[in-house]
Amino acid sequence: MSADIDRNRIFTASCLALTVTAMTFAIRAGILGQLSQDFGLSDAELGWINAMAFLGFPVATILGGLLYNFLGAKKLVLIAFVGHILGLLLTMSADGFWLLLISSFCIGFANGAVEAGCNPLIADIYHKKQTVMLNRFHVWFPGGIVVGALISKAMTDMSFGWQAQIAVMLVPTLIYGYLIISQTFPKTDNINTSTSANLKGLFSPLFLFMAFCMTLTATSELGTQQWIERILGASGASPMLIMAMVTGVMAVGRFFAGPLVHKLNPYGVLLYSAIVTTIGIYSMSLATGNMVYVSALIFALGVTYFWPTMIGFVAENIPQTGALGMSVMGGVGMFAVSMWNPVIGHWIDKGREQAVAAHTTPEIVELAAGQSTLANLSVFPLVLIFAFAGLALYMRQQKQKVSQAQDSAQAESSF
Repeated sequence: MSADIDRNRIFTASCLALTVTAMTFAIRAGILGQLSQDFGLSDAELGWINAMAFLGFPVATILGGLLYNFLGAKKLVLIAFVGHILGLLLTMSADGFWLLLISSFCIGFANGAVEAGCNPLIADIYHKKQTVMLNRFHVWFPGGIVVGALISKAMTDMSFGWQAQIAVMLVPTLIYGYLIISQTFPKTDNINTSTSANLKGLFSPLFLFMAFCMTLTATSELGTQQWIERILGASGASPMLIMAMVTGVMAVGRFFAGPLVHKLNPYGVLLYSAIVTTIGIYSMSLATGNMVYVSALIFALGVTYFWPTMIGFVAENIPQTGALGMSVMGGVGMFAVSMWNPVIGHWIDKGREQAVAAHTTPEIVELAAGQSTLANLSVFPLVLIFAFAGLALYMRQQKQKVSQAQDSAQAESSF
């Protein structure tokens, strides 16, 4: 078997593992209402359950990033496989808040292990087009959310319980586990595998700045999507159809990311994303009925490139951080979402209380709670507009300095 065929098979297996990761997000978002009803959970308690999934992710990515140089990608993805199986089975057998909390952490840990293993693997085997191929790999996060959202909606409409929806995810999990076990992985050749150099790179000013920005990009994207059923349930639009539409747009956009990345550069793509995301989230906070779909479309066009471009930027512009840098970026993003999830749940509860105090109808209460929460969420990408404008200015100055240095070197060599 040729190296090209091996590379393509590994990429396919990685994409399927990421699809399972995405399905856990979508289906969990779709069953929040059922969990609340079956176990009498408040939105704040649902927020803590969601938070465990997002907390498990950074724990896995940071540990995986530190151990990648020793374990390699294959062992990390096999750890993810075990975590997915354990987390899904525990969720199906949950009898209350605490077991849901533990099972969500297991699933989050598995999701993080997928990112810790696959991001540097793909950056290594496609080292000449890292940002483009990372965008194509991350097609399968929104792609998996589309699949999960449609499955969740269809099964809910057919009165299937939440346990059955969780069980569906065991099928693709077993498939990707088989593909990983049966595949030989290449050695790491094209990323920095010095752990000491990786750790030193984490403390560079540019990496620290990007890590801060990652907390905002991740919360803008995933904080909004994870609560979509609770936020938009009373808006007159179908939350699961909105999620399917949003993530479908994201999948297409990421697949064809190459021309945009080449035209705007990664930092230009990030600035564009921040502007459009701000418009999208804020417009959703005002929209009702069919206009929610229009606002959600704008939101989708904004968040499409956030996650993979952030990781691609680090891979290309801070290469000394190696696999650890890419893993820490993902971990920082998910950790931020885990911390903000209970806050988002509190915003919903508070918005509901304020609407009840104003003696509004039950339908208006839920609508007002969702809209006030979206207005709060719009602040995250608004801050990013200023941050990425500064990044674009800095990167252009650095590019000019490099160009001037090259011109000076050529001029000296001509004498």
